[in-house]
Amino acid sequence: MTQQFYSNGKLLLTGEYAVLDGALSLALPCRYGQSLNVTAHTKPEIQWTSKDDQGSIWFQSVFKLQPIKEKQSTLAKIKGLNEKEIVATAEMLIKILTEAQKLNPNFLSGKQGYSIDTKLDFPRKWGLGSSSTLINNVAKWSHTDAQMLLQRTFGGSGYDIACAQHNKPIQYLIEPKNNRPEVQIVDFDPPFKEQLYFVYLNKKQNSREGIAQYRKQKFDTPKLVAEISRLTQDITLCKDLGQFNIFIEAHEAILSNVLQIPTIKESHFSDFEGAVKSLGAWGGDFILATGNKKTPRYFKEKGYETIIPYSKMIL
Repeated sequence: MTQQFYSNGKLLLTGEYAVLDGALSLALPCRYGQSLNVTAHTKPEIQWTSKDDQGSIWFQSVFKLQPIKEKQSTLAKIKGLNEKEIVATAEMLIKILTEAQKLNPNFLSGKQGYSIDTKLDFPRKWGLGSSSTLINNVAKWSHTDAQMLLQRTFGGSGYDIACAQHNKPIQYLIEPKNNRPEVQIVDFDPPFKEQLYFVYLNKKQNSREGIAQYRKQKFDTPKLVAEISRLTQDITLCKDLGQFNIFIEAHEAILSNVLQIPTIKESHFSDFEGAVKSLGAWGGDFILATGNKKTPRYFKEKGYETIIPYSKMIL
């Protein structure tokens, strides 16, 4: 018998960086995600296979149980990773499974072995949550708290875990008193969504590096939190594209001042007629662009081939 688990990918529309300090953010679960299938077998080991969106194996290994450690890594079947990345991936999986075991001592406690197959719906380089969807799937399998498992492994705000668990847009807040997340489903379904596009910048951004850079800056944190929280509410309720553009440009200006770097529109798309907003860590992954039917052609002429309409990206 095979157990099947699935988690949604994510995009953070508002609150990047500031969500870490308690700002209200608007997060969007995606139509793309990751599945994890678990099949029991008789060998006391975990046979792990990870597949990309094309169904090709990009990582494969075998792990011993008690303690969990790598037995062998079938390098010949791994594509697209160098040896350093292979080792890092194996160590990351050992960390996730070990921490899940600490949270639930009954998890992987016997001689029962498993074959694990994971598959992404999206290219690994897109940054839609390959790590968070994995964490949430393992948490489901191990009957553990996904937010706690995240903090013991990758860290971060946890909005991506909330997206993995919800099928509608959410407002996300880290409660400052107990440092626990508060999640509220919201009716974010803008009437102008046919004029919204997600554009991949041909570069995967390291969120942890972005956060580290944010932490180096000196700024008025309570003011930033208040401003971003207010804009999140405004954007969530907005029904007019012109006003929406004003809100997201204001959001960009505030973060640009905090991070001391130009907005993505200033640096790359200054001649674009619509508004442009970074999503998540600045400098890579996806951006949001507001425009019209000519918008995809503009970005393709700039060398950006992946342009996804709102309705095809967001649940």
